[in-house]
Amino acid sequence: MTSLPDAAQMYDVVEGTWPPFATSESGPFTIRDGRGGGKRVSAATANGPVTAEDIWRAEGAMAALGQGALFQIREGEDALDALLAEMGYEVVDPVTMFAARAADIATERPPRTAAIPAWEPLRIMEEMWATGGIGPDRVEVMKRAVGPKTGFVSRWRDQPAGTSFLAMHNGVGMVHALEILPAQRRQGVGKWLMQRAAFWVLEHGGHTLAVICTTRNTGANGLYASLGMSVVGTYHYRQKPTA
Repeated sequence: MTSLPDAAQMYDVVEGTWPPFATSESGPFTIRDGRGGGKRVSAATANGPVTAEDIWRAEGAMAALGQGALFQIREGEDALDALLAEMGYEVVDPVTMFAARAADIATERPPRTAAIPAWEPLRIMEEMWATGGIGPDRVEVMKRAVGPKTGFVSRWRDQPAGTSFLAMHNGVGMVHALEILPAQRRQGVGKWLMQRAAFWVLEHGGHTLAVICTTRNTGANGLYASLGMSVVGTYHYRQKPTA
């Protein structure tokens, strides 16, 4: 039986399925050029021990890209976390990473129209993403993913209901940008999109379904837990508060 990925493996899956436009190195930091694609593709990450001077240089590298200073703190990076706190950085957007064997989620096929594979993204998908703040720059992130990938569009009760994006890396299919329209929530659409994603992963040679979610999104966290997905890791960001 395939074991679930650990936190380190999940960080690689996130990078592979939601990639930045480009990366560079500044001392012990990897600097990401996000091109407006959100924190995941814009945050700097450490590759080893870090000093305050390293952080100052990384700040300059991010400023040169027109980005604010933003650092992702991964498990085991307590020293970096403490140093950033001393330098005035505050915690933002703690994230929980979930995973499950795809076969354990793909137990029942959803209604056909509840989760239809579609890629390139349809206009209706882009419109639904836009309602949740997932604009063109984040759609460009999806287009950059190089592994097997697809989108899903949901139609329920003869109306658009939701959409999501799925990409695979090393056999792990990660769901991103799951968005359910407000009028269609609490009707099972999110569950169906996840179940259909699990079937897709198996159909394309994968073995694991994964997703990441901010801790404050209690509804989504509840959905993933109800599907039997396990917490396999966490991370958070630090940034300086704006004046």
